[in-house]
Amino acid sequence: MKSIRRKLSIMFFVCSLAAILLITAFVNLTITKKFDDYMVDTQNKRYERIVSYFQEIYKREGKWSKDSGIEMMHEAYMGSYCLTLLDSSEKTIWGMDANDIKNNLHFNTMKVKDTGVYTSKRFPIEVDNKKVGYVDIGQYSSVLLSEEDVNFKSSINKSIIASGLITMIITIVISLYFSKQFSRPIKEVSKMSVSLSKGNFDTKSVTKSDIKELENLRTSVNVLAGKLKQQDMLRKRLVSDISHEIRTPLNILQNNLEAMIDGIFPVTDDRLKDLNDEVIRFGKLLNNLELLKQFESESIKANFETVDINQILKSICEDFYMEAKNQGVDIDYSVQKNQQYYITGDKDKLRQVFINIISNSIKFSKESGNICINMYPKDQKIAIQIKDNGIGIKEEDLPFIFERLYRGDKSRNEIHGNGIGLTIVKNILDLHLADIEVESKEEKGTKFTIYFDRVIV
Repeated sequence: MKSIRRKLSIMFFVCSLAAILLITAFVNLTITKKFDDYMVDTQNKRYERIVSYFQEIYKREGKWSKDSGIEMMHEAYMGSYCLTLLDSSEKTIWGMDANDIKNNLHFNTMKVKDTGVYTSKRFPIEVDNKKVGYVDIGQYSSVLLSEEDVNFKSSINKSIIASGLITMIITIVISLYFSKQFSRPIKEVSKMSVSLSKGNFDTKSVTKSDIKELENLRTSVNVLAGKLKQQDMLRKRLVSDISHEIRTPLNILQNNLEAMIDGIFPVTDDRLKDLNDEVIRFGKLLNNLELLKQFESESIKANFETVDINQILKSICEDFYMEAKNQGVDIDYSVQKNQQYYITGDKDKLRQVFINIISNSIKFSKESGNICINMYPKDQKIAIQIKDNGIGIKEEDLPFIFERLYRGDKSRNEIHGNGIGLTIVKNILDLHLADIEVESKEEKGTKFTIYFDRVIV
């Protein structure tokens, strides 16, 4: 298997080479055609000049003789073409020997193209619209080239080849550079993904790219590595917490029952009541885990209807009033008047959301604490804020508070709870397509803000 850099380099090189060859061939063909057209045009002008020359001689002399235009022989001989002058009846007046021209090709400054076959063209000589004679112009090539013409054409071809080679070298260097720019971040991300697959979640890609897609890929993989690391930490913590949550009531039950059997503890109603509370607590944990399982398997059934969220909150605040008062916590519920607070939802599950959040606020509030619950319309939504001045949540624990059995702060662990309440809250809100935001500062308190879609009745 080839590396991505090698493949990119080969791809750039092959594409560039094909482009250079095509361009070189196209330019060469174009220049050759234009040059040939130019030479044909030059030759045609030569023909016209020769015919015009003989026209002037006839005008001047009024007839043909063996000396008419004989001086053109020298020019024709040096130019490697052959002249023959004929009268109006096409009888030869004078003419050159084609063999002399052929012998002259070896040392003449004129170069020929496609030598070997002698061809001639006959042009009429007209004076006052009357044909007075003919001139045959013959040569051993289709086009006659001077040494300068040949050198010019050769230099053009050499320049094209040289420019092609130079361009190819530049292309190779550029392709190597850009293939490196492409391959480095991809190669690093590839190595990182292999490392992640082996369970090493501490790897991180640091090679930045100025290519948007590659930079997005690098950033996404780094984020993925971070999330995998967090999930791995949560998984380990989940195993530890769930074993702790299950072991604690079982240990209490076992120790107390053994002590009662051995006669160390007397069997009293109070002790039996305490053991029953542990059984109930254990049952609640199992029930909550079963509820989470139903949410995650999407098998939970919801009875959606139009409900007045104001009535639900007011009822829950009244239910918690005595419990909060016994712990020295005040609950302050306020709502904007002359507004409707109807949403579509499952009444019982919505009660569970607010019961879980408010009970947590009471549980983690300090003595003489205060819980403020405020509801108000916001655009097309209903916003509900539940704010307390309790012990708060550490900043590093905030992203995980909705994870199963997650409890970050030791001081929070000392208070009864199993870390499932907020997970259930999040699942119920997702079921209602509602959003929840959390703000918290340690020792300052926590604020939950929930947004429901508003229904106008």
